[in-house]
Amino acid sequence: LKTGFLKWKPDYDSAATEYGKAAVAFKNAKQFDQAREACLREAEAHENNKAYLFIDCTIPESNVPLTIALQEMQRLPEAVQLIEKASMMYLENGTPDTAAIALERAGKLIENVSPEKAVQLYQQAASVFENEERLRQALEMLGKASRLLVRGRRLDEAALSLQKEKSIYKEIENYPTCYKKTIAQVLVHLHRNDYVAAERCVRESYSIPGFNGSEDCAALEQLLEGYDQQDQDQVSEVCNLPLFKYMDNDYAKLGLTLVVPGGGMKKKSPNAAQDKARGPATVGSHADEEEDEYSGGLC
Repeated sequence: LKTGFLKWKPDYDSAATEYGKAAVAFKNAKQFDQAREACLREAEAHENNKAYLFIDCTIPESNVPLTIALQEMQRLPEAVQLIEKASMMYLENGTPDTAAIALERAGKLIENVSPEKAVQLYQQAASVFENEERLRQALEMLGKASRLLVRGRRLDEAALSLQKEKSIYKEIENYPTCYKKTIAQVLVHLHRNDYVAAERCVRESYSIPGFNGSEDCAALEQLLEGYDQQDQDQVSEVCNLPLFKYMDNDYAKLGLTLVVPGGGMKKKSPNAAQDKARGPATVGSHADEEEDEYSGGLC
């Protein structure tokens, strides 16, 4: 990098190579702070050399010494910041797909530490993919964001995220998945205690080809009917259907934990249970006794 009378311009390309070797050596020596510094110097040298194809040096998942260094030092937020910086460089230099992949990597890296940040990164990646008309990849990112929002009980945001997913699935004519997203939406709205929004969601879905008359539609109508009538038994019965139980875990849990406000489980009286055990004849005789009680008139 030094210049002199016979060398007027720094040799950034050679400097980047040497910094890369130094990073590996520091990593092998378990000197992680120095390894991190060497990786960043390598990236800086590539940037000064306008070699943006090598900007992966700033991405921990694609740079082993940097990955190990930051993990050993428990500095994942710093790793995410570096990935975001790299993704911005990719966008500025006309490689949006690589930028979106970098953001997805960052989301995976930070998901268990900071789900809120992971949601933001997945949504950014989805926006980049959507702008590039790579809708399937955008849906994958939105799906991850929606599940994290549900897991974190950020249900208002989850409802909006699911609506966006559903709109894109409808756009690409993947109607069966639209039905599943409608179920997830309804469960989210009911957990928000917003029956009106849940009912509107089902009503709007009638415009999706094949939804009206489908198994999904029938189950949702039963669910809403039970919820409206405060019938916890009916709601629990619907939510235990395979249609609900075999959804993604986060949505299946919403179904299994759905409680009707003011409902509660209906408990059968002991007499009713005994009558059921005795059979139809016993029930009939019990009814005769009730009639005989008033056979002499009310007086």
